[in-house]
Parts: sequence; C-alpha cells; structure tokens
Amino acid sequence: MKPLSEMTLEELMDPRGHACTCGRTHRAGLKIVKIGSGAIRFLPDALRELGIKKPFVFCDRNTYGAAGPQAEELLKAAGIPYTLFRFPQEFVEPDEHAVAQLKEAFDPSCDAVLSIGSGVMTDCGKVLANALSLPHAAIATAPSMDGYASNSSSMIQNKVKISLYNACPQAILADTDILKNAPERMLRAGLGDMLAKSIAQCEWRISHIVTGEYYCAEIAALMRRSLQKIVAAAPRLMERDAEAVEAVAEGLILSGVAMAYAEISRPASGLEHYFSHLWEMFALRAGERSELHGIQVGIGTALTLQILDRLRGMRPDEQTAKRAAEAFDPKAWEAEMRRVFGSVAQTLIDKENTEWHKNDPDGRRARFTRIRDHWDEIVQIMDEELPDTAETVALMRRLGLPTVPREIGVTDQQTLDAFRHSRDIRDKYLTSSMLWDMGLLDTFPLDV
Repeated sequence: MKPLSEMTLEELMDPRGHACTCGRTHRAGLKIVKIGSGAIRFLPDALRELGIKKPFVFCDRNTYGAAGPQAEELLKAAGIPYTLFRFPQEFVEPDEHAVAQLKEAFDPSCDAVLSIGSGVMTDCGKVLANALSLPHAAIATAPSMDGYASNSSSMIQNKVKISLYNACPQAILADTDILKNAPERMLRAGLGDMLAKSIAQCEWRISHIVTGEYYCAEIAALMRRSLQKIVAAAPRLMERDAEAVEAVAEGLILSGVAMAYAEISRPASGLEHYFSHLWEMFALRAGERSELHGIQVGIGTALTLQILDRLRGMRPDEQTAKRAAEAFDPKAWEAEMRRVFGSVAQTLIDKENTEWHKNDPDGRRARFTRIRDHWDEIVQIMDEELPDTAETVALMRRLGLPTVPREIGVTDQQTLDAFRHSRDIRDKYLTSSMLWDMGLLDTFPLDV
C-alpha cells in the first residue's frame, strides 16, 4: 500500500478504503472536497453528485453572513429547493438544546443536511444527520478547527464535554475567499488546534505501550503531514494570504480524515484538549462563555509541553507510586470530584465505577509496571514527537495567540483543577493519567 501520508485527498477518499499494515482497512465517508477560491460555486454540482434534491440548510447569525447569501443564490439559480433555519440566539452551544432546535425546525420533505459554519455548526450537522440517517454536506466558513472531515462531534451533554461518533460529512466546500475573511481570533483558533497534534501523537504511542490501546503508524504519519502543512503556512495565515489559507484548510481536512480513519479522536487530541474541555465545563457551570476551543487548546499545548519537558527528566519510582496507590481514598476522590464538577460530578463518578475503572488498584499497578519497564522507550517517543517548547511558544506569541491561562481569564485554581482532573472526564490515557499512575499527579509542579 502507498503510505497514507503520500496520498492525495482524492486517493484518501477512495470508497474502497485502504488495507493498512495495522491490520485494519481505513475508510472515510467523505466523497467530495473542494478547497480554493470560489469553491462554494460547486455547491449545486456537489448536491447533484450526492443525489440530494432538497437540503435542510442551517447556520447561525454570523455564519449566515459569511456564506449564507451565496449559498442561497446558488441554490435558487440551480433550481434546487431548500429549507433554511437560522439559530435565533446570538451564541449557540453544541449541546442537546441546539440539536433539539434543529430537529424541531427540520422539514421532513428534505433529504439531506447542509451546515454553514465551522466547529459548532459542523458538529451539530453531524449529530443531526446521523439521527435522521441522512447525508450531510458542509460549507466551511473559518479555518478554525480540524473536525470538518472527522467522524466525531465535540458536544456538550448534561454540561459534560463528550465526543459523539457518528459520520463525517459526505461533502466539504472550503472556499478560501470565505475562509480568509474569518475573524482573526478564528484564524488563531485553527492554529492553536493544530499545534496540539504533536502531543496527541506522543500520547497515542505512549498509551499503546502502557494500556495496549490500538495505534496505527500510518495514520500518525498522515497527521504529522497535516501538521507540517499548517506550521509551514502559519506565519502567512494572519496576513490572510490565499495560499496560506488554502494550505491550512487542506491540513485541517487531512487531520479530520486521519481521525475518521482511526474511528476515534485520539490522533488529534491529548491532554492539551482536556485543559480546554474542562475550562469550558467550568464556564458552563458559572453561566459564562469560554474562549474559542482552539485558542484554549493552544494554551493547553504550551502547558502540556512544559509538563512533558519536566517529566522526561524524571524516572519512575516504585516507592512513590506504591505510596500514592495505598493512600488513594475513593471517598476523598468523590468529594474532590463534587468540588470541581458540581452537579455533573455524579455522572462522572458513575462512569468510573461502572464502566471505566481507571482507579482500580490492580490496573494501576499493572500500568506502572509497564511505564517502569518501558521508560527509556517512552522518553524516546517524547524526544521524537514533541517540538521545542520555547520555539512553539515563540511562534504562538508572534501570531498573537495567548500562551498562559490568565490571558483568557482562567484562574490558577481552574488550571490546576483541569490538570489534575483531566483524567476523570473520559476513559482516555493522557499525560496526567501517567503521572497519576506514577504517584506524581497531585504534587507535580505546574507553571500557571
């Protein structure tokens, strides 16, 4: 098989899939991608190619302004009927309430879902299309996230940030004339989201060693290719350079394809994303708005790189791990969960006790043994995968990205809580999970 990292987007979308050395056959549900100047003009042809006769089109106030009039004009000129829904509220959360609004507004005579927007609209479109068993097409309005082509949606359910696995859009139209005019903070969000990918690769490989989690070197290489494209174009993105915007858009879509191939978000997210997820949950609990996900992820990336720099200068100590394991008190842990998560804590406690069992002492001991026995290999992975922290932070600052939590109004306590409880909100092995297994998490120094 030709390496995935050397394939074109068209080759990656081959419906026959690709039999991989990892033992799986990788497929993405994506059928049509158009990236470049004027890409939105392909909308009628894309719908016809997919056999769509009447799309249910939805957007919010801002994304309608970015691409809505053009989409409507193209549909009318092509004689394609449609139903349009615009969220009436100023700010839309990707949660069960937004999906309920879409379901209530849905016109049953429509045979497809067409989202206009970036992260929130695309994720809601995936969930809606999956619930209705209909195809989904997406018009991108900002290069602000890498989930356009993934088969997962980052959603909020009962005020808990979760990933729902459904299906990726069958068509994505990324018009650089639209993308380059996105607000500056959305351009920065896309960069922040992508700078995290080296950490995701590092943690994925470590988890494969420690927990036996599935890992595919081909998908990892594809993700590295998408990261390289974006980092190379980053300096020109904030200048709204058309070629840079196109390169970033392609890199973001390649990243989504990698996630779709893996059928999990693991290739694209690690501890840095969990800083963002928890900060968002804290904001929801307080009735406040959080910063854009990608900008928060960028800050989480700077924090996580610093943590990993410090960690790789250490060695696992059996007595430290043993003392921490013996001192673990389930009741004290539950009390701390309630302090940090409030009303949603019980949901997470129940998940741990009935499904995840991350706190099981036998499992903890077994994981520590694998960490200890493979420590030199783990450090080598960090050396191979991680960029230079100072260079990464300097790049973020040059591009106007915040690099410390206080710059976006996150308190030191919220940062410490996010760090120490990142392992508690999903069953995913993170750097914080490894620190917990080593008996270091509660005392590990964090520069906030």
